[in-house]
Amino acid sequence: MEDRGFQTSFPDAAVQALNKTGEKPITVSGAARDLRALAWCSIDNDDSEDLDQLSVAAILPDKTVKILVAVADVDFVVKKDSPWEDHARHNTTSVYTPAIIFPMLPEKLSTDLTSLKFGADRMAMVVEFIVQEDGSFRDPAIYPAAVNNKAKLAYNATGAWLEGKGPIPEAIKKVNGLEENLRRQDEAAQKLKNLRYKGGALNLETIQSKPIFEGDDIRDLEEDIPNLAKEIIQEFMICANSITAKFLTSKNFPSFRRVVRVPKRWDRIVDLAAQSKYQLPANPDSAALDQFLRKAKAADPVGFPDLSLTVIKLLGSGEYVVRYPGKENPGHFGLALRDYTHSTAPNRRYPDLVTQRLLKAAIAASASPYKPEELDALAVQCTVMEDNAKKVERQVEKSAAALLLQSRVGQRFDSIVTGVSDKGTWVRIFHPPVEGKLVDGADGLDVGDRVSVKLVSTDAYRGFIDFRRIG
Repeated sequence: MEDRGFQTSFPDAAVQALNKTGEKPITVSGAARDLRALAWCSIDNDDSEDLDQLSVAAILPDKTVKILVAVADVDFVVKKDSPWEDHARHNTTSVYTPAIIFPMLPEKLSTDLTSLKFGADRMAMVVEFIVQEDGSFRDPAIYPAAVNNKAKLAYNATGAWLEGKGPIPEAIKKVNGLEENLRRQDEAAQKLKNLRYKGGALNLETIQSKPIFEGDDIRDLEEDIPNLAKEIIQEFMICANSITAKFLTSKNFPSFRRVVRVPKRWDRIVDLAAQSKYQLPANPDSAALDQFLRKAKAADPVGFPDLSLTVIKLLGSGEYVVRYPGKENPGHFGLALRDYTHSTAPNRRYPDLVTQRLLKAAIAASASPYKPEELDALAVQCTVMEDNAKKVERQVEKSAAALLLQSRVGQRFDSIVTGVSDKGTWVRIFHPPVEGKLVDGADGLDVGDRVSVKLVSTDAYRGFIDFRRIG
């Protein structure tokens, strides 16, 4: 963390202020609404306590579904001049590693006072929209509200139930009407997803994994499997982020945008498609790429995550930019969206907290809390630190993987090339899904190539996993 420029502890003044901080009374006044009676629920990882969003569906008289997404009003407690601001502004993100979590805000805030935790009255910024039969949405609105989380749900258990693979979670049964409400949320999310893909959003599916411990020993790497519960949150957050970006623009406010530019290595993506006898246009086209990905998934569902990973590497990483009134920005190539911000995780990401403050100022018709030069500098800082956070997370994940593989040195694995640069060539083996450096035999290889490798060494302290090409 320190090598990547992160602060790993909070300043003494911030800790002392935290000791004097308690529950802030909820006040529903002005434009705020009291929505605490609704059947709000959170869906997150099993062990998550820094809960940023809730959702609920409302059935209208014409049978259409209104979705409401509540985002924790972190600014209600963490003001721009608060003692916790400098640390959050510097790190810009929470960093999640298998060993420990480094929160952007002190845990007393992010997992308690500013968390939409179960049973607690909290202030939130609510984004609502009506989902139509074709997957489009209308009548978006944003406003402050008081909310109360009626059910703390987990992705895996809720997803298994929605897919008919597991029992209904007890937390759902305890809330009157929540079972039907979640099924309506699921239906709405699927409509939104299908329309997004028709519009050119990329249907990508990568293999994510996390270490499983027995005491201090790593027993295995467990794959993170997509499910319907995760798709509910994904689709609603995409809508909320897009609506927020458009709202700020409509109010002539600057907005903190998340963009993925047109891929620089489109030619390599075209080559990969040609290997599967599919012709992509010479110029980047997200809709055409999605059509290729859909056909590739249908033809080889088992190998599709590897193709997805390759395409993601070739698309390049995202970045933060500031969109000012009257100006254009590159948009998000992967989501096929021109207007997209990060607004739904203010406990975990500083850009979302910036967006929240801009949003609240726009609703109140007051001046922007940030000057243009301040926003420009923050966009750079947030991009750099998010990239650094990913590097820290990957390095610790590699240390965990190196511990798991240290007894398998000399064994042969099938792999796919995931990265080629001046610093070297990287491959990912399939079982377990682990990435390492190809220290011998990399000549002529490019991203997406399949290759047989032998594990030659591991270094858990540095997170090094080294392979040699064979055959």
